[in-house]
Amino acid sequence: MPLNILVITADDMGAEAPGCLGGPSWTTPHLDALGASGAVLGHAFVPIAVCQPSRAAMLSGRWPHRNGAMGFEPMDEHVELLTDVLREQGYLTGALGKLEHLQPQDRLAWDFTRDRADLADGRDATAYGASARTFVRSAREQGRPWFLLANSHDPHRPFHGSDEEQTFYPPEVRDAFPEPSRTCPPDDEVRLPGYLPDLPEVEREYREYLSSVRRCDDTIGALLRVLEEEGLVEDTLVVFHGDHGIALPWAKASCYRPGIHVPVVLRWPGEVEPGTRIDAWTSTLDLLPTLCEAAGARVPEGVDGHSLGPLLRGEVSTWREEVVSVFHENSGGMRLEMRGLHRPDRTYVWNAWADGTPRYRAENMWGRSWAAMVEAAEGDPAMAARTDFYLRRAPEELYDTQVDPDALDDLASSSEHADDLAACRAALLRWMEDVEDPLVEQFRAHLGTTVVGA
Repeated sequence: MPLNILVITADDMGAEAPGCLGGPSWTTPHLDALGASGAVLGHAFVPIAVCQPSRAAMLSGRWPHRNGAMGFEPMDEHVELLTDVLREQGYLTGALGKLEHLQPQDRLAWDFTRDRADLADGRDATAYGASARTFVRSAREQGRPWFLLANSHDPHRPFHGSDEEQTFYPPEVRDAFPEPSRTCPPDDEVRLPGYLPDLPEVEREYREYLSSVRRCDDTIGALLRVLEEEGLVEDTLVVFHGDHGIALPWAKASCYRPGIHVPVVLRWPGEVEPGTRIDAWTSTLDLLPTLCEAAGARVPEGVDGHSLGPLLRGEVSTWREEVVSVFHENSGGMRLEMRGLHRPDRTYVWNAWADGTPRYRAENMWGRSWAAMVEAAEGDPAMAARTDFYLRRAPEELYDTQVDPDALDDLASSSEHADDLAACRAALLRWMEDVEDPLVEQFRAHLGTTVVGA
């Protein structure tokens, strides 16, 4: 019988949080243990840093404009999905949580579902474990392999212990949330990501986020215990990934690297050696063909990713030399077209919307951090410049990520980096032409009118 497949997805967890990727040692003990028994992908990226389109890209293996879900609309009916090809192989399919962001529901046609109301708004590890146990036992009774997509609602806002949590949820919902098995106390040393300013309220919110990361890890642990107790460890491929980065400025809902760099951890019995570390650049677009290979299923036509099997088995050492990020629409329906080209030493961002009139707006500006930045800007010219840039952007940005990994110094107007800028523009244009990006003509027009240093 083919391998069972468990895919665990975290909501808004960036690569800076897990211990196995250099985060605090206490945040993700279960995820770290999973990585130790399989592979940790150190440079994994999502194609788009917003929830529903990112999940649609994983389930279709296609770029958002090629599966139809560029914003919060369902995927096109003609696009074959992971569930289609697994169902051909006899798989029982199930989904836990985030069902509103798995569209179209009728096409996905899950055999088993539990949604946020069954899972304490997607934050109760015990409920995830119980639901998973019911599902895998049903598959055993039917003699079928299974695919379970378990979507944690952590560490999405509202973060654990935040004022936002108190005001967002009614008491009867909030009281049902379990405490994380560990929280981040005020006296713990916390290293803020360098793209965030060192302000007390930013640090406080980041601590709340880390506590929510730990509660997500509790859910990972509950799901993995089900495999152990049901005797399914050696029969199950497990993949964990984040859908995009943290919901703070310069990460989620952007084309910057913190928004698309996510944790991916994989355990593939019989194929991947425990303790494997992959530092090649990979994409979550690669997960669908990888899972198809593991299941012995065909790969749908039109898929943009490639199976990670050869890389995970050590048959090849290189993968991608660059990744592209896209953004189309925020959760409020505001169109904010952006493209990013990312190489180990460069990040280039084209902001198609930034003509000086619109002001950027997204969920990453909720909560403490953005408010603290705006307040600090009143007496700090450097902070004022940074917040103003965040709202308005420039048509294009260029960063030397070897010396400036947090993308603080935009070099797009620097004559010294004109060759770098030209190379990144050309590479992004090639990609847009190859995938028939709907904005390719607009980008050509931009390149025809842009003068370096103007």
